[in-house]
Amino acid sequence: MDKEYELYARVIETGSLAAAGRALNLSPAMVSKRIARLEERLGARLLHRTTRKLTTTEAGQRFYERVVEILAASQEAERLVTGVAGEPSGRLRISAPTSFGRLHVAPHLKPFLDRWPRLKIELDLTDAYADLLAERFDLAIRIAPNVGNGLAGRRLAPNRRVLCASPEYLARHGIPKTLEDLAEHRLLAAASQLPWRLEGGNGPVLVHGESAVRTNSSEVVRELAIAGLGIALRSTWDVSGELRAGALQVVLPDHPGATDVGIFAVYPATNFVPASVSAFVDYLQALYAPEPSWDKGLFLPQQRPPNR
Repeated sequence: MDKEYELYARVIETGSLAAAGRALNLSPAMVSKRIARLEERLGARLLHRTTRKLTTTEAGQRFYERVVEILAASQEAERLVTGVAGEPSGRLRISAPTSFGRLHVAPHLKPFLDRWPRLKIELDLTDAYADLLAERFDLAIRIAPNVGNGLAGRRLAPNRRVLCASPEYLARHGIPKTLEDLAEHRLLAAASQLPWRLEGGNGPVLVHGESAVRTNSSEVVRELAIAGLGIALRSTWDVSGELRAGALQVVLPDHPGATDVGIFAVYPATNFVPASVSAFVDYLQALYAPEPSWDKGLFLPQQRPPNR
């Protein structure tokens, strides 16, 4: 039964019968035959197949989610017999935002893997919202207001954001004194990041506008701000080095970014959490606590406690 379940999971993860077959050394015809046999045994259609696309039915998606749990539990049972129960091993697939993953996850993988040499990590960096179940990620790092529906997880650190610009830009265009002054300045933001949500004396406020450069990349926005093109709303984990070095400076410090956003580690809400997931979340939480390295010694405006 495990082989049927593994085959079905591979089909969903790869998105095609042929790709799943290549992974398991089976012909597409044999994969199709086994999936049809599984559907017949279950008495339910699991997949919609066309010449271009393969998708799960509602029953097929629910079955896939349970199959993932069963396969994970089966692996843990084998480790129990071989005496390595609870030891992180196998593959750990992680999704993380591009900049955050590059700056604050990738540099810390070596000590973790040195501690757990039986573990293999796949780190996928993307600013897209990864579907953990559909794409079979074990864990995702998300910058969001909360863990999210249908998921479990832990808050790793606050996500503090400040308006900032280069000293050269401010020398040429002046330092804004009020939010209204921003209308006279160049704003820098990636697609869908405007309007900005800021904290004000009387609560949250919105700043509308258009970015001086249209881009889908937050890293491009960061570089444009450093180059002196305009004012950006950036997370301190992204620009703390530039703030300390003076390449950027905070403007309108009484109006930080909205504080209802944190940095979370999230994973599927199941009865079984793999040892690799627990170990990595523990590792990151210890790494960033009690104050993340990027905020240490950095002057920040007073902010309200984030919603949990």
